[in-house]
Amino acid sequence: QVQLVESGGGLAQTGGSLRLSCAASGRTLSRYKMGWFRQAPGKEREFVAGIAWSGGNTVYADSVKGRFTVSRDSAKNTVYLQMNGLKPEDTAIYYCAADPDGRYWIVATTRGEYDYWGQGTQVTVSS
Repeated sequence: QVQLVESGGGLAQTGGSLRLSCAASGRTLSRYKMGWFRQAPGKEREFVAGIAWSGGNTVYADSVKGRFTVSRDSAKNTVYLQMNGLKPEDTAIYYCAADPDGRYWIVATTRGEYDYWGQGTQVTVSS
């Protein structure tokens, strides 16, 4: 069983930056593909970014490409989402997700591909 805890959310101004962290306990994330999703009020939870367990492959939603960067630190059992150039439309609750996978290169982009979820962290971007 993997427990995921997100942190780093908060209030930012348009154009500002935040770094989200997702710390895992219970299991090492070394062979887990990881993802970040977000859910704005009244909207479906959507994919933001994903990273293979090797760290070599990443995928981003078009809406954040060039502004967000996903990374992982195996030694700290933590995954990060660096968010730059924030926009009001980035306002949402951000969730990290994990799933074991024997294929080191795979990045998952849909909710159904992840078994473990954190409780979420609120990001609010003011205009």
